[in-house]
This record gives sequence, structure tokens and C-alpha cells, in this order.
Amino acid sequence: MNKDCVFCKIIAGEIPSDKVYEDEFVLSFLDLHPVMPGHTLIMPKQHSDGFLSTDDEILRQLVPEMKKIAKAVMQVTSAHGVNISTNHGAAAGQSVFHLHFHIIPRFDKDGLKPWPHQESEPKSRKEIAEAIKKQLS
Repeated sequence: MNKDCVFCKIIAGEIPSDKVYEDEFVLSFLDLHPVMPGHTLIMPKQHSDGFLSTDDEILRQLVPEMKKIAKAVMQVTSAHGVNISTNHGAAAGQSVFHLHFHIIPRFDKDGLKPWPHQESEPKSRKEIAEAIKKQLS
């Protein structure tokens, strides 16, 4: 537990939350400032600053529960779809540095636009793809 982390305090029961799921590894609760009704957060109980620094075993414990909760959120809200996302780093919009995922119910014509897309050049895509492949080998 990180004593300065708001999510660690929620996990410890020091701050109340609207819990929807809890087991020995995972906690899930409704977001206080939802994008849509039913916007749910899910996180590992073990503190990790973000996705890239999280142990793979923690992710293996988290993902099946995330799938189960996303299905329940869709059913309860009668959503047509769901966004599941995380932000890693301040530049990506991460404001609480404890790994967490957002499960956001989506509805046809709800007006929510996740982010703008831009055109890309085939040469640029090929160069980036090759650089990523090289980094992974």
C-alpha cells in the first residue's frame, strides 16, 4: 500500500466507495465523476503506479475480472458497447498513479468521441512498425 495513494486508501477502506466487485486481488467501484452512468473503475489491490510497471501476474488476475465486470455493466446499463481503457503517465491523462482501468458504457449516438484520428503516410507507418519490431526482438 502506498499511503499517499487515494486508490490505496479506498482499497484499505479509509475512503468510502460504491463497490461493485471485490476479491483478494481486485477492487472495482463506480467512478465519482462518470463519463456515462455506470462508468466503473477496476484495479489491482496491490499498488503499482501504472500499466507498464505492473507485474504480469497481477494483470493475469485482473483481466478476467475486468471482462466479467464489463459484461455486467453493459447488462445493467443496457449499453450497446463499452470502452475499456487505462492511461499510463501524466501525458496520457493519468491523474491517479495506481493502475486502474475505466469501463465506460457506450450507447448508439451518445456523442462521446474518444480521440481524434489523423492521416498517416505509408512510409512513416512502415518506419515506425519496423522500429517497434526491432525493439521487441
